[in-house]
Amino acid sequence: MAQTQVHLSQVIYNAATQTFDALATVTTQTGTKTFPCSIEAPITMSFERAATGLKTKALRTSAKGNSIYSQTRHRMAAVRAGRPRFDPRVWLAQLGFGTIDKAA
Repeated sequence: MAQTQVHLSQVIYNAATQTFDALATVTTQTGTKTFPCSIEAPITMSFERAATGLKTKALRTSAKGNSIYSQTRHRMAAVRAGRPRFDPRVWLAQLGFGTIDKAA
């Protein structure tokens, strides 16, 4: 059984709201979810304690399953109207530039 991993990025302190904000990526067996996360804390809090609090909040939010998160799906590009893939070398040869085997 794989362990759940939390990765924090773009961690900042928002002085206006007195919160630490981050973009949390939670990886589980079922997939990866990325969502914003914040905790209320004074500016004097150490970064390590803030990171621990953000990770805990991210795990709780992920476990609830009712948060908004981004999801990236890998998809294959569709063939364009049955045409073959564009090859610039073949195209240049058709224009009369001959074969190009070496870079500039």
